[in-house]
Amino acid sequence: MHATLPLLVRTDFPALRRGVVETVQVNLGYRCNQSCVHCHVNAGPNRKEEMTAETIAAVVDFIAGSPEIKTLDLTGGAPELNRNFRHLVVAARARGLRVIDRCNLTILEEPGHEDLAEFLAAHQVEVVASLPCYLEENVDQQRGKGVFDGSVRGLQRLNALGYGRPGSGLVLNLVFNPQDASLPPAQQALEAAYRKHLRERFDVVFNQLFTLANMPIQRFGSMLISKGQFNSYMQTLRDAHRTENLDAVMCRSLISVDWQGYLYDCDFNQQLGLPVHEGRQARCHISELTAEALEGQPIRVADHCFGCTAGQGSSCGGALEDVTAAAPACAP
Repeated sequence: MHATLPLLVRTDFPALRRGVVETVQVNLGYRCNQSCVHCHVNAGPNRKEEMTAETIAAVVDFIAGSPEIKTLDLTGGAPELNRNFRHLVVAARARGLRVIDRCNLTILEEPGHEDLAEFLAAHQVEVVASLPCYLEENVDQQRGKGVFDGSVRGLQRLNALGYGRPGSGLVLNLVFNPQDASLPPAQQALEAAYRKHLRERFDVVFNQLFTLANMPIQRFGSMLISKGQFNSYMQTLRDAHRTENLDAVMCRSLISVDWQGYLYDCDFNQQLGLPVHEGRQARCHISELTAEALEGQPIRVADHCFGCTAGQGSSCGGALEDVTAAAPACAP
C-alpha cells in the first residue's frame, strides 16, 4: 500500500488550537467484518489489533477525571468486535455520557452478536450507521457483495426496536461517503433523497444523514495514488477550502484514542501516525493526563485537513453547514 504521509506533511493549512475537550473518540481495534475501499483505517477481517481491558480501564479513568467530557464515540474497525465493547458502554452510560456506536449494520448478523441490537437499545446507545448509498449496486461495489441487503435488514431491526422513530429516544443516523475522488453533495438534499427511497422501498426510517468527505490516507489514499488521482483530489479539496469552517472542525473539541491508548487530534491523524503535541515529541498515553491539560494545545495539521474544511465541511458529525441544493443521487 502506498504511503500518503510524505505527500501530506508539508502544508499551509491554517494553525489551530484545541478548546474544551467534550468528546473522546476511541478506536477499539482494526478488526472488521468488512473491507471497504474507502476505509481510512485499512480495517478488515484479518486485522488483529484490539484495545485491551487495561487500556479500556484507562479510558474510563480519563473520563471519570474529566467532567467536561460529554460524549464517548466508539469506532474501529467494527468496535463491537472488541470483547470489552459492552463493558465500556455500560461504564460510560453509568456516568451519564452520550455514547455513539459507529456501526456497519452487518455486524448485527455476525455470530455471537445476535443480541447486539437489543443491547444498544437497552443502554440508549446512539447508532451512527454506515450506508454509503441507498442503491444496492453502489453499496456492494464499495463494501462487498450482499452488504446492502444485510444493511437494510440491520436498519429494519433497529427500527423495530424504536431506533429512528419519533419519541423513542433512540437515535439512528446514517453516513454517506462518495465512491470516487469527489466531494460529497449537499447533506440536506441528499438526506431527503435517502429518506424517500428507504421509506418507500424498505419502510426504513432514520434521524439524520451525515455526509463525510473521503480522506486521502490509508486505503483510499493509496488507491488515488495507484490511479494517478492523488494530486487532482488534493487540488479539489484545496480549491473548496472555506475559512469559515475552521471554527467548527471536530478536532477543536475532540480527542482521538488509538487501540493502544495513545492520543491524537483526530482519527485521521491517528492513521497517519501524528500524535498530539502536548509539549513533547513522543506519543502521549491517555493514562498520563486529563482532558483539561489538552485545552489550548496546538493541533497537528497536514494537507489532509483540507478534507474537513472543503465545501460544506466534513466531520464525524457530518457537514459543518447546511447547503440547499437539488436532491442528488448517490451514484458515482
